[in-house]
Amino acid sequence: MADGDSNGGGKSAAQDEGSGRIWRGLKALLFGEHHDQSLRAQLEEAIDEHEEDDDADSASSRGDLSRIEREMLRNLLHFSEHDVDDVAVPRSDIIAIDKDASFDALVEIFAEHGHSRVPVYEGSLDHIVGMVHIKDVFPIIAANGPRPTSWDNLIRQPRFVPETMGVLDLLAEMRQTRTHLAIVIDEYSGTEGLVTIEDLVEEIVGDIEDEHDDEPETLVTPGENGAWEADARAELDDVAKLVDPALGEIDDEVDTLGGLAFMLAGEVPAPGRMLEHQSGWRLEIVDGDERRVTRIRLLPPPQPVEAEV
Repeated sequence: MADGDSNGGGKSAAQDEGSGRIWRGLKALLFGEHHDQSLRAQLEEAIDEHEEDDDADSASSRGDLSRIEREMLRNLLHFSEHDVDDVAVPRSDIIAIDKDASFDALVEIFAEHGHSRVPVYEGSLDHIVGMVHIKDVFPIIAANGPRPTSWDNLIRQPRFVPETMGVLDLLAEMRQTRTHLAIVIDEYSGTEGLVTIEDLVEEIVGDIEDEHDDEPETLVTPGENGAWEADARAELDDVAKLVDPALGEIDDEVDTLGGLAFMLAGEVPAPGRMLEHQSGWRLEIVDGDERRVTRIRLLPPPQPVEAEV
């Protein structure tokens, strides 16, 4: 019996080795001898081969990876491909406070928005001088004494990072310096956005919502006569699904509707300007400033006029 088992095992191993050679030969024929053999590519290939295993319970009971685990692993494999600008909260969404505001105004911002850290600027968002942590504000409130006329001593030094910095480098730096918030600056040293540790972690595990998060905002809504009202932050993929697939067909690296408007105009278009898309859709700039577009109205292609018989 032992000999029989040994022979049977040898035959199976030979078959496996033969199958492996065939598979490697097919990959070499299809993709060439020098196709990507990196560990990253091999791991992603293994994930792809198990995409049909969508039953999380059965997968975990076998000790295999569940669908959620595979998604997280795939996100991790591509994490280093992103720049800070890809994950940053855009400038228009930054909640900040003027350095000259009152202490009560500072408390009100924490109470209204539920953030643990608030950037502090002097004059404009392009001149951020620090940030305030809510744990430094609590003791003053708890003392129930007179409000301070100045809260300069609460301002902590922020970290400033370029928008082209890799997210993996930023995560390592934030861990090393024990910093949870970084201000993203553009090539002119202006404020481009803001990144927190939570933003970086969400790139791997998905969105993390808590009791302070607002309900998801609808960025594209139907208007009158076939038109659509849209926030310039709306993803082109979402616009293509909701409005017209043709709006998502673009060669340039543009992710948002605002980016599409910038590309069509060759500059930041002013409110009131009308832009023509190759699909026939027109983009009417509804609101914005000298740095960015904020609201866009999508007007459908004109209907062809039927010739009279």
